Amino acid sequence: MSTVTFNTDAGAQLFGGIPQAAPDKENLKASELLNFVKKLGLTYKNIKLSTNGQTVTLEGEVDRLEEAEKIALAVGNVGGVETVTNNMRVTVSAPPSKYHTVASGDSLSKIAGKYYGDVQKYNVIFEANKPMLTDPDKIYPGQVLRIPNA
Repeated sequence: MSTVTFNTDAGAQLFGGIPQAAPDKENLKASELLNFVKKLGLTYKNIKLSTNGQTVTLEGEVDRLEEAEKIALAVGNVGGVETVTNNMRVTVSAPPSKYHTVASGDSLSKIAGKYYGDVQKYNVIFEANKPMLTDPDKIYPGQVLRIPNA
């Protein structure tokens, strides 16, 4: 489906409790990421996450493309994750979203102006990135956001 690159130094820190020498480190990382997806309440029919170093591969099935994109962003915006390959099957297809990596000085209004030509559409971006975003003013440099088609 798609591969998205992320900033490994930005995002939620989930892997701090996994020792470098853990014999089953990759499975532990995948388990932590799956728990994170569940904690966020993201929707899927079935899901399998696997990790190989800083790369995460998603497999499974969702109803809508939006759901697959949100899951990919949730796991990608975790510190230590560089690449997410999203191979999830989608029941109802739709045009894919664009992605924006937040730069210093960005706001959702500024990003909305860039993609939609209307700073007042910041809420479209905010809603498209829930539950990862809990407040329109809480974005950070290096974070990757979904920009849905207007």
